[in-house]
Formats: sequence, structure tokens, C-alpha cells
Amino acid sequence: MTGLVACVPVLAAAGARGAPRRRKGRTRVRGQDDGKRLDAAELGTQLGERATLVQFSSAFCAPCRATRRILGEVAGMVPGVTHVEIDAEAHLGLVRRLDILRTPTVLVLDADGRIVRRATGRPRKADVIAALGEAV
Repeated sequence: MTGLVACVPVLAAAGARGAPRRRKGRTRVRGQDDGKRLDAAELGTQLGERATLVQFSSAFCAPCRATRRILGEVAGMVPGVTHVEIDAEAHLGLVRRLDILRTPTVLVLDADGRIVRRATGRPRKADVIAALGEAV
């Protein structure tokens, strides 16, 4: 019994230390996205003249609605930037190819469709604007 009592705190500490850190809403460069591009055919619309904000959403995702509003506002503020929303459930092949694990996921594409930034969760408007700085 004493061994069990000693193991429980050790296992709890190891689990807490090994738990993944959440970075919801923060944009970051993803090494696995190197060289990945999206074109107008995959998006279902033309790329933005300067950049494209691609949002992967699902039907029952509450943060997706707030993300849609934020990205729409940013796209309206910055000339040449387009916001495209993609239903993740309807585009499973694309979701798998791009390793989309949760919704909302936002990809920032440059004018050529190359992925330059990625964010999961509801992003802050300031972070989206900063990420666009790298794309344009």
C-alpha cells in the first residue's frame, strides 16, 4: 500500500510535466507546412491579391463564429487580403493533407498560396494582423 501511495504523486507530476502546452489562438510558423501551398481550386475561390486567411471550421464550433468575425474584419481592413472559410467536415482530404487537428484552425497564405503561419483556436485580431505582415 505504501508503494501505491508513493507512486500516485510521482505519476501525477510526470503527467503534468509531460502534458502538451496549449497555444490556442497564437500564430506560429509550422515546420511541417514548409513548401505546402493551396490554390484557388482547393479553396473554391481566388487567392487574395496580397494574402489569404483560410479558416477551417465545423458546424457546432462556437469559437469558429468569433474567428469568422475577426478574420472578416481584418480582411476588410487590409487591402488585397481575402478571408475564406472551409467546412472541415466536407473537405476531409484537405484536412488530412494539411494536418488540421481541431477547429478553428487558421492558415495565413502569401500571394502565391504558400502557408506562412498557422493558428488553432480563436486568434486575437492583433496576432492576425502581425501574421499578415509576414505574408505581404
